[in-house]
Amino acid sequence: MIKKYISIICLFAIFSSCDKLDELTKFDMEYSQRATIPSSAGIDLPFDVFTPEMETNSESTFAVNDTRKDLIEEIKLTELEMVMISPDGADFSFLNAIEVYISAEDLDEIRIAYLEEVPEDAGNVITLDTSDADLKEYIKKDEFSLRLNTVTDELISTDHELEVNSTFFVDAKILGL
Repeated sequence: MIKKYISIICLFAIFSSCDKLDELTKFDMEYSQRATIPSSAGIDLPFDVFTPEMETNSESTFAVNDTRKDLIEEIKLTELEMVMISPDGADFSFLNAIEVYISAEDLDEIRIAYLEEVPEDAGNVITLDTSDADLKEYIKKDEFSLRLNTVTDELISTDHELEVNSTFFVDAKILGL
């Protein structure tokens, strides 16, 4: 009877250790990029804004988290926030809708975030809805870039600079475990 309880306790310890190890292989990668929405000549017309290519630094980030590119199981965008940098006092109320696409070398561009209706009372920070796409192949690349497809519902007379902050959740195997 005692051997049975000891066996059950050992099995529980093994499984709880596996769960703890699994948690060690989950981490976030954060990126921040700047983009400029140019002053507009029209409204209700979609136009694209491109961010510069962003170095992923994925190999060093994976190494810090005791993993490698080949051990990545999944990467998902969990948050995409936009912050108005300039002009002073500007907010996102001029936007009607926005979509964000990711691209990387040799990979198709895909939509990763969107806000179909930007509220009229939008402040200088907006959080977009994110897709459920697995983005591991994009983040494993050396660089990726974002394209913002925007529709304005009012004229803006000056360029608007914004910061695009993204958080990617990484689930990986810990050095093959």
